[in-house]
Amino acid sequence: MEQETEKKTLTLKTLTKSTVWDVQENDIFRMWDAADKDAEMKENMRHYIDIIRSAFMIEEVTTDSQIARTKYEKQGYKVGTVKIDENQKMTLAIKKRPIMRVTDLTYENIRHISAAKLIEVLDRNFGGGWDSLSQSIKDIIENGFDISTTTLPKDRLHKKGGMYEKKVEDGYEVLEVAKGTWVEAIFAKAKPEAEKPRMKFNTYGGNNEDNDEDVEIEDNYYKQDEEDIEIDGPNDDEITEDNYSTMMDLGSDDPDEEAENLSEYADE
Repeated sequence: MEQETEKKTLTLKTLTKSTVWDVQENDIFRMWDAADKDAEMKENMRHYIDIIRSAFMIEEVTTDSQIARTKYEKQGYKVGTVKIDENQKMTLAIKKRPIMRVTDLTYENIRHISAAKLIEVLDRNFGGGWDSLSQSIKDIIENGFDISTTTLPKDRLHKKGGMYEKKVEDGYEVLEVAKGTWVEAIFAKAKPEAEKPRMKFNTYGGNNEDNDEDVEIEDNYYKQDEEDIEIDGPNDDEITEDNYSTMMDLGSDDPDEEAENLSEYADE
């Protein structure tokens, strides 16, 4: 429900290379129409188009014929007309970039696919198992998913009460990669979105508005008066025969003197 609400409130101005993966082709045309009267939007249109291109393929339909529109629509594009300025319009064909291979995965889109979709992508690209992926691809995947693997003989992988059964019960999607008489199981589960902590500051003087400029953090660590600093030394009343040696330096700066003392001790 929250994602649907967020998608409805997105505009071209608030769109980012991450949130653009949450919208579809019709949403892009809707946001473009809503930005028609915003002068600032027109001045920065190239910037917003670059953001859209990170998740969508955009083609300009140079001819207004129905044949051209149908050609793009058969390829999965949505075709619509957008207003560039008061006197110029443009017909565009827009299509969401497919995520088919592991090389299509990015830090921007990894949190916008399901674990089932990830397993589908991995299955389409696999051969050598999890370790066959490059470290950069692993880092991207693990940024959005909890991943764990196990390799067992075929007849032991689905053993009742084993890791496979427990992971599936915990909501993990599984991909099985055959390795001769053994099978590698890759488990994937979407990580919960971490909430960013928000710092709140008390305001004074009846002003409830947050103003970062008014916030001053005072560091008193080094301002402590020397008179207040007390260094605890050993208490004479607490010194006994058992702990006396621990409070003295029994070492000697003269190695010859130490050797002489040892020699005398040995003669005794």
